[in-house]
Amino acid sequence: MKTYRQQIGAWGESVAANLISAAGYTLIAQNVRTPYGEIDLIAQQGQTMVFFEVKTRSTDDFGNPEEAVDARKVEHLIGAALYFIQQQPNFVGDWRIDLIAIRGRLGQKDPEIEWFENVTN
Repeated sequence: MKTYRQQIGAWGESVAANLISAAGYTLIAQNVRTPYGEIDLIAQQGQTMVFFEVKTRSTDDFGNPEEAVDARKVEHLIGAALYFIQQQPNFVGDWRIDLIAIRGRLGQKDPEIEWFENVTN
């Protein structure tokens, strides 16, 4: 059985996946493990592959969700994205890493969502 924290994370990823699809992206993969860490969601829009980090918080006790993505985490995300791309010999195009920050209660219908594009810059 999943812990509450795992349930919140899975719910947040589901919310993010729905948002990404509604924005016209094609979801390629979810929870991809690499030697550099896990990639929550991978999607494509045109010739751009987008790697998503999803951070979900049900309270502000530990700060805003986006504050959990520091320089070290970004470094791991870049490594994971590059590893994934290297495994796709036919991929030709651009790529970036986006962050989706979600604040809300498990199952909430209208959580607060912020989408930060290209967090590596």
